[in-house]
Amino acid sequence: MRIMFVHQNMPGQYRELVQWLADTGEHQIYFLTQRQPPPSFDGVASRIYKPHHKPAENAYGLSKNWEECAGNGLGAARAARRIEKTEGFKPDIVIGHVGWGELTFFKDVWPDVPIIGFFEYFYSDKGGPVGFDPEDPVSEDTAFLLRARNAVPLANIETVDLGLSPTYWQRDRFPKSFHNKLYVCHDGIRTDQLKPNPKVTLKLGRLDHELTRDDEIVTYIARNLERTRGFHVFMRALPKILKERPNARVLVLGGNDTSYGGKSKHPGGLRAEMEAEVGKDIDWSRVHFLGKLPYAEYQKVVQISRCHIYLTMPFVLSWSLLESMSMEATIVASDVAPVREAITHGETGLLCDFFKPDALADQVVDVLANPAKYDHLGPAARKHVVENYDFTTECLPEHIAQINALVSKEKRIKLPLGM
Repeated sequence: MRIMFVHQNMPGQYRELVQWLADTGEHQIYFLTQRQPPPSFDGVASRIYKPHHKPAENAYGLSKNWEECAGNGLGAARAARRIEKTEGFKPDIVIGHVGWGELTFFKDVWPDVPIIGFFEYFYSDKGGPVGFDPEDPVSEDTAFLLRARNAVPLANIETVDLGLSPTYWQRDRFPKSFHNKLYVCHDGIRTDQLKPNPKVTLKLGRLDHELTRDDEIVTYIARNLERTRGFHVFMRALPKILKERPNARVLVLGGNDTSYGGKSKHPGGLRAEMEAEVGKDIDWSRVHFLGKLPYAEYQKVVQISRCHIYLTMPFVLSWSLLESMSMEATIVASDVAPVREAITHGETGLLCDFFKPDALADQVVDVLANPAKYDHLGPAARKHVVENYDFTTECLPEHIAQINALVSKEKRIKLPLGM
């Protein structure tokens, strides 16, 4: 089959699917992206597209996002047309993310080519991160701005032949009129690779010895240390955790930028803001900010953790939550709807009120003090992920079935026997 993937930040949610398809050696795969340089995948031809237009900084707020996405869409569509003209590649199916407008005009390029679009999030001032935290109040115009952002998915639900949302919570953020066109299936977790490792060791620069599973390690991981991922709550819980567990050591992974929501007004960002707020009560010799680590080192951090903290406002689940569950981490997470889809309190993890850092600290302290009491959580979490989110046995077959339903019989993708 000839397949074109479209995602401005290649590979995005398609990392495992693209690699699996390429590894079969049976398909011609193009990936259209803005990312420069694009990551290298054997058997995948990456092509760069440039936005046709970008809005001015002072562009009208209600239409600025659409203006940017329309520029992405036209740039991607023209690149697709150029690829067919100069390289002779016309796909049998197009698979891409709708959020940046890249797919908007693809039916005008190839009216007969089916499209599967990734529908990640529908904006609203209720039920999501916006307006969730009283410390970050919304303006009277916020609802208007968020509704305007939904012009892109509203246009693209008509563009695609089929849509995809990775979780039921995300699907249910979209209007019910979308639902008969959306199937729900996660990107997939490589549980065959993400396993617990009781012999794991980790060397930190400022320590003269390696850490092991015998050490009392608390971990917190996010792409960026920001409010949407509860970094401020985590920091407020730290003094009590460190005071009550004098041997505990805390490892923090994440960048200092902002992926979601507004930025801190503090000149040093949210990390500096929180250090100024609670720093005097923290033993910094036992707190390690590790930034962004290579994937193999990130795995070691999770594998060595005695208690892993995952915090988020009601928003898209991080891959790290399911990956940590696959590695049998004992997880203390925020009690919000998208997390409850993955974790059942007391069975596969522990849930705490997002707004109560003291309660979070008490739960973490109890996990550290009584590990045997919670020994069942990690294995149960892994079992849940294997049964519901495993890439090879659960997610891949569903994605392939949905792709095959849109193409002719002779072009369908074959799965190995037993899958």
